[in-house]
Amino acid sequence: MPYINIKVTDEQVTTEQKRRLIAGATSLMVEVLNKNPETTHVVIEEIPVENWGVNGKQYLGTKK
Repeated sequence: MPYINIKVTDEQVTTEQKRRLIAGATSLMVEVLNKNPETTHVVIEEIPVENWGVNGKQYLGTKK
């Protein structure tokens, strides 16, 4: 049973974008690893942008 965890910053990811991420990640597991889509779980975690870092610095993203 594959479990896929996608982490993104919480910068207005739409429901449609999440739907596409879930469908795409599931399709990739089926295509590459021949996994059953009925048992493939995908979780999307939205991380507050102030809790994200890149290149040794706090990422500020596009939030105001």
